[in-house]
Amino acid sequence: MSAALPQDVSAQYDNLGLNTARAKNWQRWLKDLGQNPGTIDGKLGRASWKAAQKEFGFRGSDVDGIVGPKTIKGLQKHLNYWGGYGLAVDGEFGAKTKDAFWKFNA
Repeated sequence: MSAALPQDVSAQYDNLGLNTARAKNWQRWLKDLGQNPGTIDGKLGRASWKAAQKEFGFRGSDVDGIVGPKTIKGLQKHLNYWGGYGLAVDGEFGAKTKDAFWKFNA
C-alpha cells in the first residue's frame, strides 16, 4: 500500500495572473455584488470562483468553482459589461483577457 501523495497547494488556486492585492480586489468586488467569495485572502480558490460563477448567472452543476472555458466566457462578458474592454467572448484566456482582468482589479 503506497502513501497518498501530498496535494499541490498551488493547484487549489487560479488567480489568472493576478497578484495577491489584485485578487483581493476581485474578491471584494464579488462580495460587494452580494456574492460570497470566502475569505478575502488573495487566493482565488473554489469559493471565489463559485461566487464569480453565480455572479455570471451560472446555475446548478455549472457552479463548480473550476475555471474552464465557460467561466472564462462569463469573465469576458463581465469585463466587457463593467469595464468596456471589448473582449471577444471566446472562452480563451488570452493576452487581452489577462490584461483586462489585471486592469479591472487595479
